[in-house]
Amino acid sequence: MAECLFCNIIAGDIPSTKVYEDETVYAFRDINPQTPVHILVIPKTHIESAAAVTEENKSLVADCFAAIAKIARAEGLDSGFRVVTNIGDDGGQTVHHLHFHILGGVKLSPKIV
Repeated sequence: MAECLFCNIIAGDIPSTKVYEDETVYAFRDINPQTPVHILVIPKTHIESAAAVTEENKSLVADCFAAIAKIARAEGLDSGFRVVTNIGDDGGQTVHHLHFHILGGVKLSPKIV
C-alpha cells in the first residue's frame, strides 16, 4: 500500500533503525520512544489492525510474537517488558498497519490507564 507509512518503511522507501527482520516480520526503533526500549514489530504483509486478523493471516501474528520474544532477549529485557497494540482511531492507532510496541528498559507501572 503506497500510502501506508509502515509499508514504505518495509520497502526501504523511508529510513528506520532496524533491529530485526525475517521473511514475514520487520522490527525497528520507535522515533518517539516512550521508554528506554521502544521497538515496533510489524508483519510485512499489510493488515489494518488486530481487528482485521483472519484465519488466513493469523499466522503472521504468531510470527510477530515469536519475533517479539527474540527481540526482547536480544535487548536484555529479562526483567520484563510490555507489548501493546492499538486498534482504530478511538484506540489510539495512528498508523493503520498492525503493529506491536515492545516497551521496556525501565520498571513499568502495573496501571496503563
